[in-house]
Amino acid sequence: MTITGQSLIGSSCSNNNGAAFLAFDPTLGKEIEPNFYSAGQGEVDRACDLAQAAFDTYRETSPEVRAQFLEKIGQNILAIGDELIVRAMAESGLPRARLEGERGRTITQLNLFATVLREGSWNDARIDPAMPERQPLPRVDLRLRNIAIGPVAVFGASNFPLAFSVAGGDTASALAAGCPVVVKAHPAHPGTSELVGRAIQQAVIASKLPEGVFSLLTGIGNALGTMLVQNAQIQAVGFTGSRQGGLALVKVAAARPQPIPVYAEMSSINPVYLLPAALAARADSIAKNFVDSAAMGAGQFCTNPGLVLGLAGADFERFGQLAGNEFTQRSAATMLTAGIHAAYQRGVATLAEQADVKLLGHGAAADGCQATPTLFTTSAKAFLNNSNLSAEVFGPVSLMIACDDEAELLQVTEHLEGQLTATLQMDDGDKPLVRRLLPLLERKVGRILANGFPTGVEVSHAMVHGGPFPATSDCRSTSVGSAAIYRFLRPVSYQNLPQDLLPAAVQDANPLHIWQRRDGQLVK
Repeated sequence: MTITGQSLIGSSCSNNNGAAFLAFDPTLGKEIEPNFYSAGQGEVDRACDLAQAAFDTYRETSPEVRAQFLEKIGQNILAIGDELIVRAMAESGLPRARLEGERGRTITQLNLFATVLREGSWNDARIDPAMPERQPLPRVDLRLRNIAIGPVAVFGASNFPLAFSVAGGDTASALAAGCPVVVKAHPAHPGTSELVGRAIQQAVIASKLPEGVFSLLTGIGNALGTMLVQNAQIQAVGFTGSRQGGLALVKVAAARPQPIPVYAEMSSINPVYLLPAALAARADSIAKNFVDSAAMGAGQFCTNPGLVLGLAGADFERFGQLAGNEFTQRSAATMLTAGIHAAYQRGVATLAEQADVKLLGHGAAADGCQATPTLFTTSAKAFLNNSNLSAEVFGPVSLMIACDDEAELLQVTEHLEGQLTATLQMDDGDKPLVRRLLPLLERKVGRILANGFPTGVEVSHAMVHGGPFPATSDCRSTSVGSAAIYRFLRPVSYQNLPQDLLPAAVQDANPLHIWQRRDGQLVK
């Protein structure tokens, strides 16, 4: 498949003579052909107008049609073959095995939402039949179902060129909901994005759907994203990236004449709790598994364990020595972009220069865009009094916090910002402390793990990948798992409409054969 550097506007392509830029290979430190061209206002407006024109038709396609469409996208992505993996490797510096796994995850997400569509509970169909004889007042006939919210803008993420990008979870869940999608490709992997975008474009054609169901806009700088969110046709935004970028989009969306929701995943340091009984019993294995998680993929995961908390003492110190030695033995790894690498270096330097912070482990020397795995330690008092110590550093770095007692551990927990995850390394003897921690953690995070590590987010029905601010801009939602579809749906109630005018989901005949809540009871 030829990469042209063009934006994909519905079924057509356009370069609009916009600013040209090249992709960058962080491993080799050089730019990659061909030229890509930044979309302008005209292309944004055209893509959004096509999306709006497609909306009413697309949202009322049958669940089966949309399910087959999602499956077709996955088949087309797989059919690109090794060309997709090789291009993604060049643009991201990520290894083949990681990207092949990510491609599989992308297809799994698409297939999951196809299953969700066929199962039907996302409709949340509710029926309260009329009760004309009820006293003192009759009850009207009321029906409720969820419908698609409208065209959605999706921003590709830098750290997942496939699974959180053009055909990633935001796109899959929005398309499943019945929302046309306009994607802004991440400039770090424009060729990868175009290949996947063409796979979706071909699936739209093969499925005989309106061309505006999908468009892909390519460009550099912030102006393109701002224009997209400002467009009146866009009704919601999906974003994965920095806190600064997410908040900028939230501000733009809130300033529109019609404000819209932005579902932004932004910042998390994902605390790991080393509880006393677990640490006494298995410090060695915990230390190795922790460092495996922290150094994985050059630490470029939103669930990277950037903070470790425990009670000060011999066991905690021994863990620090073990983990520090593990960090020292780890090799430097290539980061996604020169900008991410520069930010990592600044973050590590900021931690190193703090008076109450001690270096415990530092991996092999880095070269070019490579990051050196690094472990620091400090006290709870220093952490509570120094905001520099709680800032996310995107990359393979973690900070250990030694707490004097359980009360101080709870105080540090209360001090934390919202997080995607919290991990409890615990044994049976730690359960009393866990019971004290759980109410705090439930207020602070979206996912609580026991005896694991947060890297690795299962694509399933019960997964939550979200959390209180600044982990996300809306803690009521998830960007991974089947519940992600609800971000792009809204309820509509129908009062006293004749059966032949009601949507299929809430008709008495139930032609979709889905679960309906009739007078509060689930029936099928």
